[in-house]
Amino acid sequence: MMKKILVVERDKDILHVIEYILKEHNYNVFTAHTEKEIISSIKEITPDAILLDVIKPTEEGTALCNAIKAHPEICHIPVIVLSTHFNIQSLKSVCADEVLEKPFDIHELVAVIERQLLPST
Repeated sequence: MMKKILVVERDKDILHVIEYILKEHNYNVFTAHTEKEIISSIKEITPDAILLDVIKPTEEGTALCNAIKAHPEICHIPVIVLSTHFNIQSLKSVCADEVLEKPFDIHELVAVIERQLLPST
């Protein structure tokens, strides 16, 4: 069964590139370019991982990431944050399971997703 990945990315061009890459790697991809009603979408889709665009590691910027991790029905889903912010690594301590700096390497993106999808031991 194909793993489901939800990609939340504001830049539609980047969203299309990520969607293409993930489909080429046999993932079932769901996309959103806004955060509107995303929690209900996550509960409906039940993705295996979420790629989340975070502009800045501020309270406002990480609100969705924190909301996902605070919600009991979906908090177990790995959140991989993509950002251009210079202090992106701080997001790992705030809410993200993993972080990738934009621009990202395609192979690194796929490797991070695969690593996050490994069963916990």
